[in-house]
Amino acid sequence: MDLTFAQRFTQEWADAWNAHDLERILTHYTDDVVFASPRIIQWGDDPSGEVRGKDALRAYWSAGLRRLPDLRFTVEDVRASVDTVVINYRNERGQAVSEVLTFRDGLICRGLGAYGPEV
Repeated sequence: MDLTFAQRFTQEWADAWNAHDLERILTHYTDDVVFASPRIIQWGDDPSGEVRGKDALRAYWSAGLRRLPDLRFTVEDVRASVDTVVINYRNERGQAVSEVLTFRDGLICRGLGAYGPEV
């Protein structure tokens, strides 16, 4: 994984989210993806804070897009590691968010959303 890949990937990822194109977003994820976020707990989807599998992720994010019709990500920073990309962005409310995305065979197999204070 290199920074050039991470930057290209992040642009496509943010564009897909900002277009609210769920199927385009999901093309980046493995069928057995695990995604963790405090929003999963807050929205009552699963007390573990995890969603497992692409179908479950589709259902979670579909509901999320309905809850947040103004959702928009503004990327501030991108970092690359061995098999991981970290995307720091601001959401539609100006809240700082980090996504930590681990890749396997070119697709995200594990994701983690981490949120800063509400603004």
